[in-house]
Amino acid sequence: MPSNKPVGGHDDSFTTFFSDTGAGKYVPRAIFVDLEPTVIEPLLHPWSVIGNAPEKMGQALCICSRSAITIDNKRYYFIQKLEEGGFSYVDLVEGAHDGHFYALKRILCHDREGRTEAQTEVEMHCLFNHPNILSLTAHTFMERSGKCEAWLLLPYISKGSLWSVLEKLRDKGSSMPESRILHILHGISEGLKAIHDKGYAHRDLKPTNVLLDENDRPLLMDLGSMNKARIEIRGSREAMTVQDWAAQRCTISYRAPELFNVESHCIIDERTDIWSLGCVLYCMMMLEGPYDLIFQKGDSVALAVQNPVSIPQSCSYSQGLQTLLSSTMVTNPQERPRISWVLDQVQNLRDSNSTDVDTNRV
Repeated sequence: MPSNKPVGGHDDSFTTFFSDTGAGKYVPRAIFVDLEPTVIEPLLHPWSVIGNAPEKMGQALCICSRSAITIDNKRYYFIQKLEEGGFSYVDLVEGAHDGHFYALKRILCHDREGRTEAQTEVEMHCLFNHPNILSLTAHTFMERSGKCEAWLLLPYISKGSLWSVLEKLRDKGSSMPESRILHILHGISEGLKAIHDKGYAHRDLKPTNVLLDENDRPLLMDLGSMNKARIEIRGSREAMTVQDWAAQRCTISYRAPELFNVESHCIIDERTDIWSLGCVLYCMMMLEGPYDLIFQKGDSVALAVQNPVSIPQSCSYSQGLQTLLSSTMVTNPQERPRISWVLDQVQNLRDSNSTDVDTNRV
């Protein structure tokens, strides 16, 4: 029989440098689920939907009315699978109470550390209420036979990620107008500023972790790699711990140089995000990341990031935008700007760019 006992809650066993969030009081409580993971698993994807768009509401309800969950006393029906990764799945669900679509992210927690990391991601979402950071509608932890899944209910953004938009432009042989780049870059930077102002860093900023809504408003997502912005390294053991963590949690082709070979006595701060932001800007300009090809060929990204970023001579964007790109991708983190400076430069470029933002191209 389904249990109405609330699950989840704040885990106070955060002992590592990236787990001390202090946000437990913000975590929603009294979240219930009416199906165990082993019961619902065979029901999750017994159908297929052609294309990326969900079917009409009535048709969707007809297909999956027997596969549902209840969170915060609200019922959600499974529609279709959206994404699948190594340790997580994302499904499209529909709220029976409002007819709105949501993204249900299910994180497989194989051990205590995995649960702690999922709890951290929940708490990071709950720390922010910002138009450029994806909100968390509800969450719960499902436990049975020693296994655990974290379920995060998130708004569904039908347009998809920034990366999917860039892929479509590349397939069409098109490019992104500078005005649109600046519009998106400004929103990403506003989201980063909100994170940095609270003393945290995102640590895994990349085009696939930026969603775009119907108005081209960017929303930062996948907050599972976030941790305290300032990390003081005291000795080789701590340096290796941070380096190993970065290798697992920070995407290699968007990872800041100081995270590849962490010095034994140094301070890692939020300017790792500024480097990643520069890589995202490069990707919007060139439709591929600055180190994507190097990684794909099997060459050393760690070696490549030690050199200044190379901007192709064929680049048609303004000198101001190219200068901003070079400024964000400085190898020495102490010479890299803070997010407030980046925002000022982006706004100056927007003011000097008279072209209207075209949000309907892709």
